[in-house]
Amino acid sequence: MSTVLVIDADRSSRRLLCNLLTPRHAVATAATGMSGLQFIIERHPELIFVDLRLPDVSDSEVFESIMRLAPRTPVIVLNANATSNMAIEVIKAGAYDLLLKPLDAKRIRVLVQQALRGNGARHVPVAATGLHSTDGPILMVGRSAPMLEVYKAIGRVAPRNISVLIRGESGTGKELIARSIHEHSSRSKSPFLTVNCAAIPDGLLESELFGHEKGSFTGADRRHIGKFEQCTGGTLFLDEIGDMPPAVQGKLLRVLQAQAFERVGGNETVQTDVRIIAATHRDLSDEATFRADLFYRLNGFAIAVPSLRERPEDIALLLDRFFGMYARHLGKNVEGITDEARRLLLRYSWPGNVRELQNVVRRALLQTTGSVVTAAALPEEVQSEAMWAAIAPDDDKSVKSATATILERLVEQRLRAGTTNLYGEAVEKLDKYLLTRVLRVTGGNQSKAADILGISRRSLRQKRQMLNIQIETMVCDDAHHREMLQAPVK
Repeated sequence: MSTVLVIDADRSSRRLLCNLLTPRHAVATAATGMSGLQFIIERHPELIFVDLRLPDVSDSEVFESIMRLAPRTPVIVLNANATSNMAIEVIKAGAYDLLLKPLDAKRIRVLVQQALRGNGARHVPVAATGLHSTDGPILMVGRSAPMLEVYKAIGRVAPRNISVLIRGESGTGKELIARSIHEHSSRSKSPFLTVNCAAIPDGLLESELFGHEKGSFTGADRRHIGKFEQCTGGTLFLDEIGDMPPAVQGKLLRVLQAQAFERVGGNETVQTDVRIIAATHRDLSDEATFRADLFYRLNGFAIAVPSLRERPEDIALLLDRFFGMYARHLGKNVEGITDEARRLLLRYSWPGNVRELQNVVRRALLQTTGSVVTAAALPEEVQSEAMWAAIAPDDDKSVKSATATILERLVEQRLRAGTTNLYGEAVEKLDKYLLTRVLRVTGGNQSKAADILGISRRSLRQKRQMLNIQIETMVCDDAHHREMLQAPVK
């Protein structure tokens, strides 16, 4: 029978774990850090549960002591309010796993079985340095199970000098994850540079990455040092790597294999030491234009980033953070949002993910003139879709009622304004909503949007111009928000 030690000041947590694990395991409990450490010295348990918030010792002190006394024993950390950096740090420091409170009984049983099955055959963890409950400059928001898995993945891979491939939909925060990996790695004091492979023309991407010699092509009036030289010793983030042209893929493969390259138009071999983190919204294994050997090199460790639809419980946290952040940045004295506005935001499907949520919050604050954000300040697509999302699909009466509500609002507003072109205005509103919604779903891809709408791309372009729909306003560039994203929350 395996001995399991539970170190937790919370009596209810100790009782819950005892009830779950007895009689299959011998369960011992400790309410303080010192009593728990003493038990480890005397009894050598096979598995340890520990909540780092203990009354007699600090979080880092108790964890470091456990890892020193029992370096090969699986340690599962318990926490009621783990921040992203804390989750990353405990995994990086050698914890077997991290569980959020309230505890999930089914998850605990599975985790105990997995941990004990290894019989202590685990790697010796790295030193638990920097284990604190406060977040550093890179702060990711989310306490959902999918995001917790992302934090754990960052903690596991950050200290290892291998390539990482981050996969997820546009707007999910792939660059933020890449920055977090860098910040928690041994390269954190060296440069972190970003190259968006989709934003740079094919003919210039090779020069941007590897540099060029003077006279190597028309307009090359001087030597240019590329990102690989600028980033030596640090981390290079290649965003949207699926758009990298085949010729540049071959040169990148050589750099990954030999850490050496030549500038465009040059013969000198340049040595470099760069860690590559790549990101894509595509399945590169199915891309005919993407080299399989490069994919396997980049895919040294994969992190799947959940969409906002897969973690709806995080939407409220993100809204609170972004409203506070943008209110300060825009100089808006806003005290909060109405219940109706919050309800609409929570019901929206967020096809553009966190990036779209940021945009909507910023636009709502700009539209707000008083001290409270109301539903009227939200974009039309949020108000309309939220109404439809609340409807049962098989309830004809509800559908008719919602349709009437949307149309009545438009009709009544325009009638009160004394319009003489109600039909044209209604059609224009519908067209603008429809085109904007579909373009958001396709991430601004007009070919896909035209296919969904059943019209030609030329017709779509003409309608966009007529309705003044700007793709740039829907697919916001990450760089616009980078400075604020990294600002600590006060």
